[in-house]
Amino acid sequence: MSRIDPGWAKALAPVADRINELMAWVRDQQAHGVTVLPSYERILRAFSIPFESIHVLIVGQDPYPTPGHPIGLSFAVAPGVTPLPKSLVNIYRELQDDLHVPPPRTGDLTPWTHQGVMLLNRCLTVEAGKPNSHEGKGWEAITDQAIRALDARVGQEGRPVPLVAILWGRKAQQLAPLMPHAAIIASPHPSPLSASRGFFGSRPFSRANEDLERMGARPIDWSL
Repeated sequence: MSRIDPGWAKALAPVADRINELMAWVRDQQAHGVTVLPSYERILRAFSIPFESIHVLIVGQDPYPTPGHPIGLSFAVAPGVTPLPKSLVNIYRELQDDLHVPPPRTGDLTPWTHQGVMLLNRCLTVEAGKPNSHEGKGWEAITDQAIRALDARVGQEGRPVPLVAILWGRKAQQLAPLMPHAAIIASPHPSPLSASRGFFGSRPFSRANEDLERMGARPIDWSL
């Protein structure tokens, strides 16, 4: 299993029992022949990123329901997956239009996490072939706690730690009240159904960097 960062272990302590219950539930599902994604050891991967290093949060809905695709980071897929999910293709298109970053050859967004970007799905698991199948199973309480904890961080001078939340789509935007100290960048979801309704041209990457610099933090290198 991905090692949870000590800072995250402390931040998630109020929901630790719920995490254990859900992980046990996943094992039970697997024991009964249900394919749960991502792989068990990657379910909590988003919390392996150092808690104090995170300055940008990108919220997804749930993992891709195709075996071999999800890697425990929202919107990301395993290296070698082709074709890329259409939402990710649209994210790359906007990245190129916004910051002139060449389209990456892989859908693995892990390099962003090294820059202080957290890629967090609202639900951390899904049944293979059934999008949103684990909505309401209990992951939301855990990710809500994670988001509140990120927003509540305080720096040495007693000021909130700089945080930018990129919220794509209505469901992600419902989380904005949990982050009163964060800069919120909201737009339609990058899926083919909604990308042309305001996602394209929204410049989330350059806007995030502008907000970070305004708050005294270094900008993100969004290249992959």
